[in-house]
Amino acid sequence: MQTLASTPRADGFRMPAEWEAHSQTWMIWPERPDNWRLGAKPAQAAFAAVARAIARFEPVTVGVSAGQYENACARLAGADIRVLELSSDDAWVRDTGPTFVVDDAGEVRGVDWTFNAWGGFDGGLYAPWNRDDQVARKILGIERCARYRTEGFVLEGGAIHVDGEGTLLTTEECLLDPNRNPHRSRWEIEAMLAEHLAVERVIWLPQGLYNDETDGHVDNFCCFVRPGEVLLAWTDDPQSPNHGRCRAALEALEKARDARGRTLTVQRMPIPGPLYASDEECAGVDLVAGSQMRDPQIRLAGSYVNFLIVNGGIVAPAFDDPRDGEAEAILRRLFPEREVLMLPGREILLGGGNIHCITQQQPAAQRRR
Repeated sequence: MQTLASTPRADGFRMPAEWEAHSQTWMIWPERPDNWRLGAKPAQAAFAAVARAIARFEPVTVGVSAGQYENACARLAGADIRVLELSSDDAWVRDTGPTFVVDDAGEVRGVDWTFNAWGGFDGGLYAPWNRDDQVARKILGIERCARYRTEGFVLEGGAIHVDGEGTLLTTEECLLDPNRNPHRSRWEIEAMLAEHLAVERVIWLPQGLYNDETDGHVDNFCCFVRPGEVLLAWTDDPQSPNHGRCRAALEALEKARDARGRTLTVQRMPIPGPLYASDEECAGVDLVAGSQMRDPQIRLAGSYVNFLIVNGGIVAPAFDDPRDGEAEAILRRLFPEREVLMLPGREILLGGGNIHCITQQQPAAQRRR
């Protein structure tokens, strides 16, 4: 694997939109007992269901520790799922894996952002995180993709969404948090995104979803549906802690123009809940100093926006909530050409994220003339 000293933009590479063709999706097997309850067995069942659902549409590769290799192979057998030994600190490959970029000649490369567990020693969710910071390099090595390393510049894949045409969505709450890149201004951060993803316009939403422990990742709150159109988590309840956040985001989106000069059509997705972990669910998590505490009094940041677009499909979380049906109907309306699969998302949510957070798409090589 070659580590390049240039940038993707300088070399003619860009980050494609999620709806562009994939060669596969990456996942990492959960096992961390101070994040996943009951030795991660319920989470493993949920991850396996997600992997099998994605494998209906495209190949899946799951990285797993040596200790869990036999178990993961057995639980994932029978589907188009490749299991590889790949050590990590936890299972959030959206944030630890590479952001893949493509060029018009059909080459795929990857950006390896510095990872600090969502804040390092200032609000981060666990330590150490050195094995997680190696995940992107390992994946790129396995795939023989050239690598761009942003040493010292912290970013997680869940903090960004792109339309593939030069526009990027993010939140100020996350990317401007001093626990990521305290010595860089907003404009310097935009310049890094422009150079490494070939974007021309960054649309900043003030905040993400309330109590999102990633400091407001945009992939749990708002995403592109297609160029010029976004889907925003929404509540009409003035008592909800998300009420003001949603309206501030809507205002920012309505004022924005994308890289092609278009105004944005904003679709709204209801927020489930309120959702909380039970006493029993919290009691099943190991207590380890420095790791994120699980508390039944803390509202969970559940979101139907945390779905993955795959080749010909949408794989989205459901929460056994009255709004599940409405969410599925919205996704079917917005993606009429794709099959929509709703999978139980509660166990993944209990660990701090959902389907988009535990997956990372690898784009297919694209030749354009």
